Amino acid sequence: MNIEFNKNEDVNKQLVYELKTRLKKIYAGGGEKNAAKQKQKGKLLARERIDYLRDEGTEFLELGAFAADGMYVEQGGCPSAGVVTGIGYVSGRQCLIVANDATVKAGAWFPMTAKKNLRAQEIAMENRLPVIYLVDSAGVYLPMQDEIFPDKEHFGRMFRNNALMSADGIVQISAIMGSCVAGGAYLPIMSDEAMIVEGTGSVFLAGSYLVKSAIGEDIDNETLGGATTHCEISGVTDYKHPNDKACLDSIRKIMSMLGAPENAGFDRIKSAMPKLNEQELYSILPENREKPYDMRDIIYRLVDNSELEEYKALFGQSIICGLARIDGWAVGIVANQRKVVKSKKGEMQFGGVIYSDSADKASRFIMNCNQKKIPLVFLQDVTGFMVGSRSEQGGIIKDGAKMVNAVANSVVPKFTIVIGNSYGAGNYAMCGKAYDPRLIYAWPSAKIAVMGGSQAAKVLLQIQEASLKAKGEIITPEKEAELLKEITDRYDSQTTPYYAASRLWVDGVIDPLETRKVISMGIEAANQSPIKKAFNVGIIQT
Repeated sequence: MNIEFNKNEDVNKQLVYELKTRLKKIYAGGGEKNAAKQKQKGKLLARERIDYLRDEGTEFLELGAFAADGMYVEQGGCPSAGVVTGIGYVSGRQCLIVANDATVKAGAWFPMTAKKNLRAQEIAMENRLPVIYLVDSAGVYLPMQDEIFPDKEHFGRMFRNNALMSADGIVQISAIMGSCVAGGAYLPIMSDEAMIVEGTGSVFLAGSYLVKSAIGEDIDNETLGGATTHCEISGVTDYKHPNDKACLDSIRKIMSMLGAPENAGFDRIKSAMPKLNEQELYSILPENREKPYDMRDIIYRLVDNSELEEYKALFGQSIICGLARIDGWAVGIVANQRKVVKSKKGEMQFGGVIYSDSADKASRFIMNCNQKKIPLVFLQDVTGFMVGSRSEQGGIIKDGAKMVNAVANSVVPKFTIVIGNSYGAGNYAMCGKAYDPRLIYAWPSAKIAVMGGSQAAKVLLQIQEASLKAKGEIITPEKEAELLKEITDRYDSQTTPYYAASRLWVDGVIDPLETRKVISMGIEAANQSPIKKAFNVGIIQT
């Protein structure tokens, strides 16, 4: 057993090393050359601005670091979608920070940039977090304007959200620290307060070249839309600052005067570390994603004092439900059990599969947490719902629908961690992205897809072979093996946590040791948004 644990530890630590290596590359943004250009203008880089703005010694929870990873290759790539977003602390207040990275295509907006900004705004709106925009962008990336400009979830949705947040009393402060062009000019000016940095900040609907082309007027950008113009003549901006640091200091001062947020009332006591060693998470999680393990061993290393008050422990054992605390916060945990267990009836229940009794148990537990106003944490390692005649006759579809119904209608904040597999309808029932978790993060060991790679590859192979045979081609065993490998490799590449994170199906990929931080900061954010809707289930009653 020790040999297996050591092997697991080596594999999982290697996955974490790969994660940190990937992040280091992403944090470099557009590279040293482009960074040097920004420095020559006297500007701080996007991440430097965030670090200076945040309270010293506090945590920063980055959102969407892997957004657009591996995408836009023909355009030279777009690390982190050209914008840094996350939850941080400014003057003691938790807030949502958005900073354009001008080292990446001058901070231009790609389709994934818009998606990432909208996700950040969604998190701010759900949790009533103040938003700080550090603007430095050349506007829409014109060669891809058809993929970012006109649709409902495109560029314009962001300004609509600006208006809704302002009307709802969610504070938005913008700092124009570089270019701010065309439609993008609306973002800072639709914020509650806007400030501008003298000499580097500029904001206008059309730059000097376009003005010359459109109306024949000769004018430079500084005169057209610089700090002096907008602070002394137009009145568009509210504050003028000599440099980036003075501007960020001003934001900190304003944030220090905000009134206290309304409290949602989620229960928190003094935090306690798990009694069991968190480092052992690496050795518990199997190298092989199909191997069984006891999910309780994972939970005990995530929760305070390694204590779990388990609900219906001997019933519906393929899902673990229970009450615990994470960093002092009371939570309800719903987790897939990967250990092979035996029921009283003598039936074998295989890890990661949701059975009818488990779905029923989870549904009731979710309702209980809503009644008690306890946030929910979903730990996913699920292969789907049980199939076969016995399950179908036992009503697995209806029991699964009960669980999906309970998750969809839950009004307490939900947080999802994808530990291992996240397949098919199991992804939905365990609060996948479509079910509005406040935050959803994945471990490097995660796999997200409609089904497992081996099963999917065999199905796709059958389809491709039928197509080739219809054309009169002969499929030799060698050709079949080649096709299977090609299909498997392609499918597997689309199930990685990085593929999911690049498309914002998850908010990020994290070291397992960061799980407590993610959940704690998430609940702290959610605690600023009181629940105003009653929990009710829909047509499928439990």
